Amino acid sequence: MNFDQAPILVFWETTRACQLACRHCRAEAMPAPSPDELSTSEGLRLIEQLARFGPRPPVLVMTGGDVMSRSDLVELVAMARQVELPVALAPSVTPALTSSSLLEMRRLGVSSVSLSLDGATASTHEGIRGVPGHFGETIAALHHLRSLGFKVQVNTAVMLANAGELAGIAAIVKDVGAASWEVFFLVQVGRGRGQQELSGQENEDVAHLLFEASHYGFAVRTVEGPWCRRVAAWRKGAPLTTAPADAFGLGPLYRRQSCLLRELLGPPARPPQMASAGTRDGKGIFFVAHDGWAYPAGFLPLRLGNVRDEGPVGIYRDHPLLRAVRAAEFGGRCGRCEFRDDCGGSRARAFASSGDPLAEDPACTYIPA
Repeated sequence: MNFDQAPILVFWETTRACQLACRHCRAEAMPAPSPDELSTSEGLRLIEQLARFGPRPPVLVMTGGDVMSRSDLVELVAMARQVELPVALAPSVTPALTSSSLLEMRRLGVSSVSLSLDGATASTHEGIRGVPGHFGETIAALHHLRSLGFKVQVNTAVMLANAGELAGIAAIVKDVGAASWEVFFLVQVGRGRGQQELSGQENEDVAHLLFEASHYGFAVRTVEGPWCRRVAAWRKGAPLTTAPADAFGLGPLYRRQSCLLRELLGPPARPPQMASAGTRDGKGIFFVAHDGWAYPAGFLPLRLGNVRDEGPVGIYRDHPLLRAVRAAEFGGRCGRCEFRDDCGGSRARAFASSGDPLAEDPACTYIPA
């Protein structure tokens, strides 16, 4: 796919309204809708414009806040179906996630739904999500989505508070029959500023663990952790003559979690399903906020233009920053790295740490040859 012409995913933060108040929330969600969110007519217009990215339009991921709190959701999804724009939903697990609403989404052609699971235990997940009983409700919701015929994705934001439970989360992903596991590496934006990111060594440990988890029948994708593609390329290369921990100098987080992964799921029995497409913030990824402002991605708060005034196709294709991102015009180690196109580092983390979205990603430990 030509990422200069069209993204593969467009995330639309349909609202910031949500009944949850998660500790790491990028959107800093609130109980009621913001008065400046896109109206129904503006949302319908946005959907119609996104279809102009064709001939192969991007998948529209409708998120929030809680997308299920949009009273006009049925109308919006119906428009997407009318213009042949694929839709995936990323709702919150709240009382708004009802069987009737989900069946209506299935009737309208929505096939994929993602839910967040941030711990393998109730104490960890609920400590992050801030709602007692939410862990059990999330597990039940994942099983229910599968029973309704949805393709299910589990989203996990990895941080210091839950890194020690990643193998356990992987086991849950397999148990609920999820098709994919998307792991978000924390970036210090929104309420996430108060949470602890992993160290560079721990990021390497997690990347190798995720590669191994991808052998158990579900795809593994990452957000703001593009160095995982470098790790996947290494691990898919020549067979190792020593254990991965020794071959790659991995630390205690990997050693513990890799061992636990095998204890929980047995020896890896399938080929790896580690996503390798060279997308990044602004290259294959595009984000529209609740108020119409377009950004390279949800974790990179640099305004590119507002869809109330400009078409999203023109913003994505022509904005100078996105052109530079897609051309891999990076500074520091990212600019010298042989993986700069396939990986390219997290542009959001580069901006959060230095104020320059084209700077090197400080969370990656790799030193280019």
